[in-house]
Amino acid sequence: MQTGKDLIMVGTAVYGLTGARCGLPAVLLCLAALLCANLLLYFYLDALYQDTNPLSTHTQCPLRHFKVGTMTVCTPWLQCPEIRAEVRRVKLIGQGAVKKVYLSEWRGQKVVLSVLSSEQYTDDFLHGLSMLRALQSTHVVTLVGVCEEDGVFVTEYHPLGSVLMLDATLAQDRYHWRNTWHTRLQLAIDYVAFLAYLHSSPVGIRVMCDSNDLHKTLSQFLLASDMRLLANDLDALPEVERGSQGVKCGHHELNGDFVAPEQLWPYGEDVQFSDEAMPGYDEKTDIWKIPEVTRFLLGDVLGSDVIHFHLFQIYTECKRKEPHMRPTALEILSVYRSVYDSMIESQSQRVRDML
Repeated sequence: MQTGKDLIMVGTAVYGLTGARCGLPAVLLCLAALLCANLLLYFYLDALYQDTNPLSTHTQCPLRHFKVGTMTVCTPWLQCPEIRAEVRRVKLIGQGAVKKVYLSEWRGQKVVLSVLSSEQYTDDFLHGLSMLRALQSTHVVTLVGVCEEDGVFVTEYHPLGSVLMLDATLAQDRYHWRNTWHTRLQLAIDYVAFLAYLHSSPVGIRVMCDSNDLHKTLSQFLLASDMRLLANDLDALPEVERGSQGVKCGHHELNGDFVAPEQLWPYGEDVQFSDEAMPGYDEKTDIWKIPEVTRFLLGDVLGSDVIHFHLFQIYTECKRKEPHMRPTALEILSVYRSVYDSMIESQSQRVRDML
């Protein structure tokens, strides 16, 4: 498919060739050339944005199979023998308390090898691995293989890395044409869609606990080459059981405006924090954080102010102090998709008005 830049250049070239000899008798020819350029631009926009949820490799392979990179055939998840013999570490690309992350190579494909950092964090590592297995979907990075006895697993490699680098990535020449409200709002939709999936997942209602500040929250996601958002770090997703006391994200006191009010110590500064006395909470803590994440993802591109205006009401509802009064992630997702469709229709109408 031609890019928008290509189409604009085509229109400019056509107009230039005709304009050089455009006298009064040739006015209609000039108008026809301009009309053709507008038509090309219209069809390009229509084709580019008509599908905001394309199929991923997850939907193209059977359960417990994968297909990454240039692969054309689905393959069963790699087991210990294949990982030990065929996955070659290239370089260290990340490290946290729970695991070290290596860019690796398997049969000519770039993959990521995650290795347990310390036996002290074995439970967290195995929890993240179990979530990665159970939540394989369009919302989550593709699992390639597992070897629990060696404390390693393999996933698909995404060269653009963490979504924390979104602004820097879209500032690059090769991606600058994607730095639009279309791309950025789709990323926000992907984020909310993941939360909706997490809150009604095959393994129960799960809460994103590695989200105590904006930086930490964004670091849990990868930016795919097609500018889609993928959940990657699933080490802290406790389950909310209805009728229970809820969950707690860690055993230490949380602070700041980013976390939900119910995650703060409720008994004042005069009472020393106690993990035993701290009340639990549920998935509505994730809802509270959606407006801040959305603002980061949208940035300040042309049209972002209009989107914020359309989302103002749902932002307000997300920030209700009472958790049960906040909307569900599924309800928010419906609003976000409606705003996206409305923006696309407005843009298409403006192009049609030019014809």
